[in-house]
Amino acid sequence: MHATKHWNIAVEIDEHDGRTRAVASLRGDAGELVGIGLARCNPTDRDVPQIGDELATARALSELSHHLLGAAAQDIERVTQQPASPRI
Repeated sequence: MHATKHWNIAVEIDEHDGRTRAVASLRGDAGELVGIGLARCNPTDRDVPQIGDELATARALSELSHHLLGAAAQDIERVTQQPASPRI
């Protein structure tokens, strides 16, 4: 059987005192994985909120990808009974 699956990632971004935080959440069959990314404006730089959003989101997605890779490694090890070290 050929099936198409859809995974959705939600990203929430908030800003407080010159710091931006992004939380990327992936909900799937195995539960929820979350990655968090932070960014701050250098005091000598011009304040451009979009840049903080982009940096924080990229960092949150990067952390999320590492969590997902870890979950895959655990699943491989459970199935094969062998150590697994998948790489991106």
